[in-house]
Amino acid sequence: MQQRPHSSLIIYLNYIIILMTTLALAACSNTKYLQKNQVLYVDSDVDVKGEASTAEKQDIRASLTSKQLMLQQSNTLFMGTRFKVWLYNQKYNEKKSNWFWNLMLAPRNLEEPVIYDSTKTKESVKRMVSYLNNQGYFYATVDYEESIKRQKVNVTYKVNTGKNFVINKIRYEIPDTNLLKLVKENEKLAHIKSGMAYKQEALGSERERLMRVIRNAGYYKFDRNAIEFEIDTLHKTLFRNLMNPFEGIVNVYNERKGQDRPKMDITIKIWNPEDPSLHYEQYTLDSIIAYPDYPVYGSTADSLFKTTQRRDLIIRYRQDILKPAVLYRSVLLKKDERFSQQRTNDAISRLYDLGAWQFVNLQYRESKDKPNTLNTYIFMTPKRRQEIGANFEVSTSSDYLVGSGVSLNYRHLNIGRSATQLNISLNTGVELIRTQGNWMLQSQEIGGQVSLIFPRFITPFRIAQRNRSTVRTRLTAGVDYLTRSAKFYISNVNASFGYEWNQSLYKRWIVKPISLNYVGVNLNAGFRDSIVNKNPYLKRSFEPAFIGGENVTYIYSNNDVLHRNHYSYFRANVEESGAWLNGINSLWGSISGKGTDLESLTNMPIANFLKLEADYRHYWTLTDHTTLATRIYGGVGIPYGKSDVMPYIRQFTAGGPNSIRAWRLRTLGPGTFKDSSITASNFPDQTGDMKLEGNIEYRFDLLRLFNGSINLKGATFLDIGNIWMLKKDTVRPGGEFRLQNLYRDLAMGTGAGLRLDFSFFLIRLDWGVPIKVPYFKGNKSGWYLSQWQLGDATWRRNNIIWNVAIGYPF
Repeated sequence: MQQRPHSSLIIYLNYIIILMTTLALAACSNTKYLQKNQVLYVDSDVDVKGEASTAEKQDIRASLTSKQLMLQQSNTLFMGTRFKVWLYNQKYNEKKSNWFWNLMLAPRNLEEPVIYDSTKTKESVKRMVSYLNNQGYFYATVDYEESIKRQKVNVTYKVNTGKNFVINKIRYEIPDTNLLKLVKENEKLAHIKSGMAYKQEALGSERERLMRVIRNAGYYKFDRNAIEFEIDTLHKTLFRNLMNPFEGIVNVYNERKGQDRPKMDITIKIWNPEDPSLHYEQYTLDSIIAYPDYPVYGSTADSLFKTTQRRDLIIRYRQDILKPAVLYRSVLLKKDERFSQQRTNDAISRLYDLGAWQFVNLQYRESKDKPNTLNTYIFMTPKRRQEIGANFEVSTSSDYLVGSGVSLNYRHLNIGRSATQLNISLNTGVELIRTQGNWMLQSQEIGGQVSLIFPRFITPFRIAQRNRSTVRTRLTAGVDYLTRSAKFYISNVNASFGYEWNQSLYKRWIVKPISLNYVGVNLNAGFRDSIVNKNPYLKRSFEPAFIGGENVTYIYSNNDVLHRNHYSYFRANVEESGAWLNGINSLWGSISGKGTDLESLTNMPIANFLKLEADYRHYWTLTDHTTLATRIYGGVGIPYGKSDVMPYIRQFTAGGPNSIRAWRLRTLGPGTFKDSSITASNFPDQTGDMKLEGNIEYRFDLLRLFNGSINLKGATFLDIGNIWMLKKDTVRPGGEFRLQNLYRDLAMGTGAGLRLDFSFFLIRLDWGVPIKVPYFKGNKSGWYLSQWQLGDATWRRNNIIWNVAIGYPF
């Protein structure tokens, strides 16, 4: 591992040593200021036994440790110590006070020692038993043991679940025959079914589902309180009230303890309105009135409103900010259709998706003239039409000493009163290195992009639009110029036309049937003769090319309030280049009749390739302050036809702040190849046709600084992966992919990092060190641990890689 030395690394290591010493002292002083009759509550455990499955026991253990059930929680740990308790003692017992301690001893960084209270433990036992009963474990028992040593106590809760009940039969008691028919028609989607283990939250979920089914069928006045559950065994009604279902239940169930998986029957009741002369009625929509520029504190009686009508949509406005046809197309609700809660929610979401309004409020009012009809009022408060923004970024890494970038953005949210958005962005950036005491420009980039986003499908034929989908047509054009000093100059002119829509709440598609890139390359003569011409693969990679084809992206993400404990992200991308562009090229040649075509006129070949990518991420929220993030990525580019190599801008690279962080950007791979030339130290630029990568990162909160405006977080990580060639490269031996060599070829690195979270953006500092090096010849598999010399400053400078970046790596 050959890297440029960084003297500042020694300073950071000294800070780490100081921090570790402080933590060691903190571990010894947490009980120093306790009274003799006090003990520090340091840990708790839940030992679950019974007839539940292993997975069920894990869920029970996680639930019983929650703050709602386990009333006393031990102080949080940082690197094995109660650091915040130590800080608390420094402030209130040691009376520390100067500029440093005032910064460290902010209230958010302090934790008062948790003094053990046995009465809270007894109350926790009662709550745990109640919770287990709610999950159908009516025979559950909970006890606890205290282990006290050196004024510290550990509490172990002994849980025996016993047997839990399963649902035998589900009956319905619904006097209204229309509601009964509706419920039975949707029974397949029920959250409770025969044979399922009883859980109280399942009844709550079923109640919400039934309420949605009935309201979506037009029953505007239906209320969830009309739904009740009656649980019965031995032909005796045990309880009616879902909020207190266990009164007197134990004595009855004790008669059946000998049964294997005892069973219960559930009766679902939906009562009619309290007035016996009334019945639930279905409502339809009558007038639909939209206010596209309704002020925050406005009134419908305002005389400034003008009125127009587009078919059955009444539009009341003060300024003509949107064409009536556009608003009519965006309002999903139509006159004379049946009321539906789901369609109401979809209508609000569709209007928000246009991006033109800050607030959307939809209200229903019963019509006085027509029974069982609703007048619909849609109040919309518009956003500002135009926005201007600027971003400035400074970063550093082991690849360059200073990097900076500036971007300017302009948005118009309502071009031509059609809710069409215009986005214009300009960006520029440079990378500087310091060699022999002098600053040198390593690379510079400048570019811009213009996008028009239409709030509908623009096609020569009509496409039906789902109610819940967010549809956009995007037309984009841009140009980018990248210069690597004394190396090359690449110009990239691009344009694309495509569609974006949400298939469902979690699924999204981006389809670009037209995507064009014109890649022009100018090589420095010295760089071309000394580097490029000696490597046939690199030479073909730097050839100018037309990239034209299609691109399809599928995204799945369920990061919402329903998945707080863990959620996933998946992205799959398919890009093809050359198919239809070759067709145009052949047609051009046939029409011209002079033997000329697109390639000969531009003196540029058409790139033919297929590129496939898949990126899966999963996140676990372990506690309120810790998260485990994982990622698996795979990609392959396959040239075909007249192309035998992927274009340079479409090839894969490894290493750097968002990849395998124990290597500098573009220095890893392909395979076991290692470029040890002098040029490689100044121009690390290894690329490949294939990439595999996996990452695991444990993230945790540390301290809150400046009254909580900045959150200091930490992380440890493990990265693994590499890039490969699909074909053998004589200039880069060992770079081709061979399945039997996969284990040997994989690089692995670990490290730690700090993050400064400013809420609106995050600065990340990571240190990475290799633990498995593909090109290391010291052992057969490439393990590098035997070479670690953390006490050697020279070794640290050459092997420990550090990066500063913006945002999380994944």
